[in-house]
Amino acid sequence: MEKPYVIGIDMGGTNTKFGIVDARGHVLNSSSIKTQQYPDIDEYCDVLCAEMMKLVEVHGGIDLIRGVGAGAPNANYYTGNIENAANLPWKGIVPFARMISDRMGVPCRITNDANAAAMGEMTYGVAKGMKNFIMITLGTGVGSGIVIDGKVVYGHDGFAGELGHTKIERGSSARLCGCGQRGCIEAYASANGVARTAQEWLADGTKKSLLRDIKLEDITSKDVFEAAMKGDKLAKDIFEYTGTLLGQKLADFIAFSAPEAIVLFGGLTKAGDILMQPVVRSMNENVVRFWKDKVKVLFSSLNGSDAAILGASALVWDVDAQAPMTV
Repeated sequence: MEKPYVIGIDMGGTNTKFGIVDARGHVLNSSSIKTQQYPDIDEYCDVLCAEMMKLVEVHGGIDLIRGVGAGAPNANYYTGNIENAANLPWKGIVPFARMISDRMGVPCRITNDANAAAMGEMTYGVAKGMKNFIMITLGTGVGSGIVIDGKVVYGHDGFAGELGHTKIERGSSARLCGCGQRGCIEAYASANGVARTAQEWLADGTKKSLLRDIKLEDITSKDVFEAAMKGDKLAKDIFEYTGTLLGQKLADFIAFSAPEAIVLFGGLTKAGDILMQPVVRSMNENVVRFWKDKVKVLFSSLNGSDAAILGASALVWDVDAQAPMTV
């Protein structure tokens, strides 16, 4: 093959990870930068491309790179833009594919980060061979990639599948989400949502908890997980609450597309069974009878951000893609 490698980018609200990928789906080398460290998009793209070029040079130079594929929040597969992303430091319309292509000198194609993760999981992970499944990414936010009949669902405008912004609560007392709405499942079941639950419960109650040793505003989902692993009742109750709400939403998602499986991916899944058990119980309690105990809930089998990096790289290999490569 004349150009045997592609670059895959996994842009998250906290970190941006990227790697060199070959045609067999091997991530040959990878690195990362801090997304939030660059409030200026031009500086971010300059630093990102400089760091990617370091990996490119290790693998023979830019002449061996077929293109760049990227997964990012609120990325529009059809336009190549990131549009009004709630969890990124840049607001409005960002012509990301064009900016990367101009700097790297190779074509670029972009999609929503959860869609990229779904493509990676479908090609290389636990969803390999599945034609109908939903990928749920539990990180800074809650993303989703919906696969029906073997194809990612994009909708007419490129934004189909924003399940994280469907509501789990309504009314003025519901939590404000980064998207501007109140009550989105993202405000409760993301890593940020777990931290917010801890902060609210500790502020309003007098229950003993290891989390009281941490400044309220500094508590993270990792702190809650570590406390739960030490047997802290409040921390375990937080994961029970989070998993219950997420399970209720998964029951709604099942009614939409009747998936074979729901695959959970992202940092929050490191909580393991203390998250999975309430999710599955709640899902099966709330799903329509004929789907009860029928839909599998699985953790991603791909390490770290490999699912998103591999999925993003698949955008470049996909000769049947509907979106043009930005050159």
